[in-house]
Amino acid sequence: MKRTAGNMKRTLMASEHRWIYIGSIVLLVVFAVIGIIQYTTLRETVKANDKANQLSKLLTDAGYPVPDHDLIVRTLGDDGASLCRDPGNSLIKAQAKAALVNGASGPGTRPVIADSEAISAASLAVSVYCPDKLGDFEKAYGGLKYDDTVKK
Repeated sequence: MKRTAGNMKRTLMASEHRWIYIGSIVLLVVFAVIGIIQYTTLRETVKANDKANQLSKLLTDAGYPVPDHDLIVRTLGDDGASLCRDPGNSLIKAQAKAALVNGASGPGTRPVIADSEAISAASLAVSVYCPDKLGDFEKAYGGLKYDDTVKK
């Protein structure tokens, strides 16, 4: 079979177009992956905003000061972050109890009787972000002594 100049030209063109097709397919796959990631992120952001709105409403109804909406979203996300990981964990309980002190630092730090509203507000957050762990949270912090210690 004899090749003509026309056949060689078509073969050369087909090989050039093959790279265009492969490049197009690769770009299509990359854009599809980026789209899926952004859709997931958007869905999580909407969920985080909804939960932050719900927590803000509960805090307002209870008469507590409400943090900035964006701060709630960034801190607790859509799953409650460290608040919901394991409320009964020893390290988390120790960190929470360390926050219930007189405000001094170093050797002057002393535990105090905390205001009941401090744990009540955290309980509202747990009820929004991880209601299944509310029992663990109340068991972990229910045994502490609370009183109305904050002047209003």
